[in-house]
Amino acid sequence: MSHKKIGIVMGSDSDLTIMREAINILKEFGIDFDVNIISAHRSPERAHAYSTEAEKNYEIIIAGAGGAAHLAGVIASLTPIPVIGVPMLTSGLGGLDSLLSMVQMPSGVPVPTMGIGKSGAINAALLAVQILSISNEQLRQKMVLYKKNLSDEVARKDKKTREELKLL
Repeated sequence: MSHKKIGIVMGSDSDLTIMREAINILKEFGIDFDVNIISAHRSPERAHAYSTEAEKNYEIIIAGAGGAAHLAGVIASLTPIPVIGVPMLTSGLGGLDSLLSMVQMPSGVPVPTMGIGKSGAINAALLAVQILSISNEQLRQKMVLYKKNLSDEVARKDKKTREELKLL
């Protein structure tokens, strides 16, 4: 496998719809990535192999999982590189089970955990971009522009709303 900046891993193919949001952000920033489906519970040998080889293949891992979402924690316990967790929305508990599985890690095994679902996947990719931009000025400038565009969009929406309400 050739070295990629980011490894995206998810516990099930049902997570792809949400994790595609992270993929889209990484594409927007021009960052090389790889995608794998590995279950911490159903394919623990693959999870172990992926985790112990991760440092050779990636700089950061984004791990999405739902339910008893141990994938990010398992990977983080076996690799020295950052692992960002994305909890998936679940039907039974609305993703709270996923969130708590990721955020309640023991000391020494950090998993920075994003919000549940779509916004979490987007923010995981943006956090990965920010981490990479520490040593990449070109990437940092892309992030500055991204944030400026967010601000400009809010200003456009504000103006449009105020015009519609005849406040301008």
